[in-house]
Amino acid sequence: MAVQSDSGGKDDVKTQFVTREGTYRLMTLSEYSRPNRVGYTSGSGSSHVRVSLVSLPPGPGGGAPGSDGQGSDDRICFNHGKELYVYVYRGVKKAADLTKPVDKKMYKGTNPTCHDFNTVTMTPDSVSLVIGFSTGQIQLIDPIKKELSKLYNEERLIDKTRVTCIKWVPGSSNLFITAHASGQLYVYNEELTCGTTAPHYQLFKQGDGYSIHTCRTKSTRNPLYRWVIGADGSCINEFAFSPCGTNLAVVSQDGFLRVFHYDTMELIGRARSYFGGFLCVCWSPDGKYVVVGGEDDLVTVWSFSERRVVARGQGHRSWVSVVAFDPYVVSFTEPESEEGVEDDRQKSESVQCYRLGSVSQDTQLCLWDLTEDVLKPPVRARASAHLSPNSQTFSPNGVPGMKVPPKGAKTNKIGHKHAELSGNANAAGEPSGAKPTKTKANNVSTLNISVGKAKEETSGSLGVNSLTQRLAGFSFGERRSEHRRNFSLTSKPAEQKSSAANSVALRGKSAGAAAGETYDPLKLIGTASCPRFDECPVLEPLVCKKIAHERLTALLFRAEYFVTACADGGVNTWARPARHAEPRPRRAERIDLVD
Repeated sequence: MAVQSDSGGKDDVKTQFVTREGTYRLMTLSEYSRPNRVGYTSGSGSSHVRVSLVSLPPGPGGGAPGSDGQGSDDRICFNHGKELYVYVYRGVKKAADLTKPVDKKMYKGTNPTCHDFNTVTMTPDSVSLVIGFSTGQIQLIDPIKKELSKLYNEERLIDKTRVTCIKWVPGSSNLFITAHASGQLYVYNEELTCGTTAPHYQLFKQGDGYSIHTCRTKSTRNPLYRWVIGADGSCINEFAFSPCGTNLAVVSQDGFLRVFHYDTMELIGRARSYFGGFLCVCWSPDGKYVVVGGEDDLVTVWSFSERRVVARGQGHRSWVSVVAFDPYVVSFTEPESEEGVEDDRQKSESVQCYRLGSVSQDTQLCLWDLTEDVLKPPVRARASAHLSPNSQTFSPNGVPGMKVPPKGAKTNKIGHKHAELSGNANAAGEPSGAKPTKTKANNVSTLNISVGKAKEETSGSLGVNSLTQRLAGFSFGERRSEHRRNFSLTSKPAEQKSSAANSVALRGKSAGAAAGETYDPLKLIGTASCPRFDECPVLEPLVCKKIAHERLTALLFRAEYFVTACADGGVNTWARPARHAEPRPRRAERIDLVD
């Protein structure tokens, strides 16, 4: 399908666009912002505008208290500059009323940067909202009752850097996690206090490129755990739990996606960007794929089961700020086929399809269709296979030094240690989706598969290429100079040695890890963690539309609409296409979470 793309002038902002399911329209009366909003200026405060949505359970009268007779149980929270607002969210049915916020807060000396509602403890008339700030503090409030107000890291003794992401632990009533620009994750219990002195830590667990510490205190206090991830001082930009709540995906400024089993604290997979950092991450609704976006302007799809990058999307012209799956658009048609000549056509149309959305600093929204023929191409579509340098010493998850298990071998991808940390871990201590599988010959991750327009390569490509040859395939056009400061692949050898020396203290001694290979990006080029550009399917967006004047910073999908936000503080609602008839059951209803 031809890509719908925009290349018009600055004011050519779209208010509707068409996909195969119909027309999406901007609901101009459903825009949420601070009252009397003016245009965005570079000095107006933080541009980290985030949006949180929650649907409260209905009260005895059929509506949640505090809805002001507006007939909605949804609450929306967004921040802009030093301000934070909570409104009753009316969706696409009624116009927004900006004169009656549920709660409004203005801060001095700090900016709210991220927030999250607790869906476990919420009631019709109460919900907990945790907020992270640019100076490192954390606040817990109840925007409805307004009785709850707690501060964590108030004196900045735990961490002084910006809170980049904050989320409640799935299924937990009192645990939440914060990520900081210092490259550290902290686990908090909202019922505990923080100490009056700087915490002293002791090593609890160490792995490949990360370490976990606990507070050395007589009584339990916050933080419960400190995760140090990646190179020293490398900002953690975002993290996301899998739909089943078992696995944790973390993206950092060092350009790595790392996937952990949360309860056992084991690293079970990773991927590497072409250059620059990964900025955003999300899971597919069934937990089978992780999608990341970042400063290489690409959308990268990583398979949880195969532990490898399976596709890339190229369509944005600047850094990708948010990626999100649309769980309400999953397949083209039902797999039931008509008889006769219709069989082959119907079978191709009914292939399972994931809908993915992404927004970027280029002010554009891209929608992508990830189909099975791309994510799991048949053997005949794999034009060529090229052995990568040192491929025999890389495991499916890209961790060096571990052999690929023989065909039919059953392996545990993580150990049993620390399984007692949570009763949610299964008896074997295996991660979600880490069931023993048979490794097929055409899926061996040490082979980098070319799909579609694969180029014929000579036998010389099987050897170790020079730096110039490896970088020759990186074609990013004129944007390359803009990202040069983050282009870690072109750093000088002396700088690489220096960074390796600085991060050696954080490197774990996991089984078979080869010293010095873990953070050398050149060693990962052509591997499952970072296949070369011609060795991986490159997707084009289904739709690519300019929908804002400023950088886009948020994207959330709901059943009847999706929500976007940009750096000027405006939060927009887009209505889905009208359903003219009762839809047939979607295959999404039969997707099982990886467990």
